[in-house]
Amino acid sequence: MAKPVIGIQMYSLRDQTEIDFLGTLKKAAEMGYKAAEFTGFFKTPSCELKSKLEELKLEAASAHVPLNFSDTKHMESDFAGQIAFAKEIGISYIVTPWAPLPVKPTMDDVKYLTGVLTKCGRQVNDAGLQYSYHTHDFEFKLVAKKPVIEHLLERVPADLMTVQFDLGWLFLAGYDPLEYLDKYKGRVPLVHFNDFRKGRMDVEIGKGEVGYERILEALEPAGVKYVFTEQEAFEESSLKSAENNLRFFKERGY
Repeated sequence: MAKPVIGIQMYSLRDQTEIDFLGTLKKAAEMGYKAAEFTGFFKTPSCELKSKLEELKLEAASAHVPLNFSDTKHMESDFAGQIAFAKEIGISYIVTPWAPLPVKPTMDDVKYLTGVLTKCGRQVNDAGLQYSYHTHDFEFKLVAKKPVIEHLLERVPADLMTVQFDLGWLFLAGYDPLEYLDKYKGRVPLVHFNDFRKGRMDVEIGKGEVGYERILEALEPAGVKYVFTEQEAFEESSLKSAENNLRFFKERGY
């Protein structure tokens, strides 16, 4: 086992990427981030992006690719195009960032999502990449006294779908990140570190209530390969918070 690679979810720098996508990647690499997780490519040609990543020695580890739930007839073809682009720039993991769930989900919702995610997993695997699903708090709503995400992980074969726990949202859902890392060890190659204060206030890693100090020790045993910092609200700026979030890891030997 080895310590996971520390990367950044580029959504954290969305105010910068909207202005200068490639320049923001350079800033992330200069801070010391070793990997990036994308939420969009801002119409950048794949060859240009791949060249820039190689120049920066920044790994294109994963990409969040939304599914077209509003037009299911074109979901598969839209997804295929996204997979092809990701493969061209060297991405390893395609991640579905969310799926629609009602306020009170039912087993029918579980069965529907199981079918969708299984099909997507096959598409990604057929392309030679790996597929994952990213959690928030709403996937921990109960159906038949069990969180929806657990139903999905039972029903979608492990070789078709891994899980990307956002450990901050998991904590806010009322569960212990350590328990889930242990329960699904070997199936959690990617995680998000996203910290919160009381009132669900988004803060820099280590300044909230999640308790990431204790979680660090559980990453290697769980088989986590990549940790992505993520933050949506900032005291000073997105770039400063990104730097401070990385410092949390550097000060602890990463």
